[in-house]
Amino acid sequence: MSFGKIIIFSAPSGAGKSTLVQHLLKCNLDLEFSISATSRKPRGNEVDGVDYYYFTSEEFKNKIANNELLEYEEVYLGCFYGSLRSEIDRISLAKKNIVFDVDVIGGLNIKNEFSDRALSIFVAPPSIEVLNHRLINRGTDSPEMIKKRIDKANFEMTFSPKFDLVIVNDDLDIAKAEAEKAIRNFLKN
Repeated sequence: MSFGKIIIFSAPSGAGKSTLVQHLLKCNLDLEFSISATSRKPRGNEVDGVDYYYFTSEEFKNKIANNELLEYEEVYLGCFYGSLRSEIDRISLAKKNIVFDVDVIGGLNIKNEFSDRALSIFVAPPSIEVLNHRLINRGTDSPEMIKKRIDKANFEMTFSPKFDLVIVNDDLDIAKAEAEKAIRNFLKN
């Protein structure tokens, strides 16, 4: 298994990418999670350097200006999320392979930068209806936010052909097995 390879997971909200990533981190694949950066305040029990790297909006803009981010997005006015280039160095020094859990555009940007060194995986819901049902059952969003997420999901689904692999998360155990097999094959080469 070679180190320093990059695995990118992207998906519409509620498709199950974070669940897959958490599973894969426990599968003895020499993977380490790339912690994202954000300009939002920590929520609940979130810890800086564990859940996210937290910056002020101004600090985040300075990181953008200094080319310290692989990708970023201003999700809401003044609220940024992104992937720090320093995470590549941190994880590579630990002789691990790097896993990103990022939005669709961010995932494609990372793939473009690292080309064959990266495997991009798009996690798709079985259908938009199933996704809507999952978001409602998750109970974390208002009906207005669920509509926004569904509208965004319809847009994001159009990018799935640009990824190396699309995993339809209809049955979680099958999706886990498919992702693990794809990553093991990728890391062998």
